[in-house]
Amino acid sequence: MEITLLIVGELAVNCYLVSREGRAVVIDPGDDVEVILGALEERNLKLEGIINTHGHFDHIGANGALKEATTAPLYIHRGDAPCLQDAAANLSQWAGLGPVVSPPADVLLSGGEVLELAGLEFEVLHTPGHSPGGICLKVGDVLFTGDTLFAGSVGRVDFPGSSWEVLMKSLNEVILPLAPETMIYPGHGPASTLGAEKQNNPFLTGRL
Repeated sequence: MEITLLIVGELAVNCYLVSREGRAVVIDPGDDVEVILGALEERNLKLEGIINTHGHFDHIGANGALKEATTAPLYIHRGDAPCLQDAAANLSQWAGLGPVVSPPADVLLSGGEVLELAGLEFEVLHTPGHSPGGICLKVGDVLFTGDTLFAGSVGRVDFPGSSWEVLMKSLNEVILPLAPETMIYPGHGPASTLGAEKQNNPFLTGRL
């Protein structure tokens, strides 16, 4: 498995190309579709799926253009599906960057699925809190956490549909039980390991 990081859009979203043997999945194509398409072409990758970790505008902005260019199916958790076509729900209406909309998803996720894409298995973990339909994607010892968990921080909970209590439940019951060597690839900022976050992240250690 090869992981390629592309930092896209005004809010510096981590868009990931996850590939194996000429096949790929894109996680969170937030913007800059030409950069994403260029990276796919440069590596001669066939795109087999587009997965949104949640429905906020900065993570979905290039869904439409990428889907049109590649015909790859779009996946999102059903809890955030309304965000795709609602500029208020995906927060773009309030961001001052113009409304962002996306085509509807081809596949609505519930959590617990294992998606077999690009020769890899993506385990879908429902981790609400930052948004109702937030998910993490586990591929072997790698976890793509979207805006649920960052290096040194966690997702914001001051948005409509977000909840501190629900986020902490997701962290404590879904993410923290995973192996400490699990690599964390978040929606913004640098990568980390779960072990490092358990020791140093003030939101997880109670040292706030």
